[in-house]
Amino acid sequence: MADAEKQRVRPQYRRTAVWHAHSAASGAGRLLKHWLEDRGSLTARLVARCQHFRVQKLSQQLAGSLADEFAALGLASRTRVHQREVILRCDGVPVIYGHTVVPLSATHQQWPLFSSLGERSLGSTLFSDPLVRRGDLQFARLPSGHPLMQRIYRELPELRAYQSLPARRSLFWRKGACLMVTEVFLPAVLQLPPAAVVNTINRKQQPALAQLAVSLNQA
Repeated sequence: MADAEKQRVRPQYRRTAVWHAHSAASGAGRLLKHWLEDRGSLTARLVARCQHFRVQKLSQQLAGSLADEFAALGLASRTRVHQREVILRCDGVPVIYGHTVVPLSATHQQWPLFSSLGERSLGSTLFSDPLVRRGDLQFARLPSGHPLMQRIYRELPELRAYQSLPARRSLFWRKGACLMVTEVFLPAVLQLPPAAVVNTINRKQQPALAQLAVSLNQA
């Protein structure tokens, strides 16, 4: 493609994103900004806002690193990496698209549980391991042509109406090896109830569940 043609490519069709140190780069509003900038466990925050949390594993395999991530991983070129992709669901609703990559140079001793996670949360593993250190957060708004957006459209075709979505990423380090976690925030995350509301609902259900257990035991 000639330089002049590249300049005419509309931003939403670009296959790379520009990552920044400030959340304003994601184009997120005030409410979503609180989600993006929180350095705590995203999994724990989601669990507190729904009754049924699920990690839906889409794939875990060797794949080529993306054009806008290999340098951040310390790789000299676009090479193959271990890749894991998931959708985080709250009460069945998809709220986060997760993309994790680990360089092939990382050993099992450095990231012992990565290959056997299944549908367990990577986040809960990372935040419970005292050896893990998290790097700085980076933020971007992914255009529709970005590979992660294309994968989101394939898995969740109802989101094709969105030409871009906010995302963040960060490196996690353990015993000298890194992995990168990219989280794309789907529109439904802003519809989650506050944690206090979910806790109230759960407390109200406890007597009924206890009575049901008694009835089943007496049957």
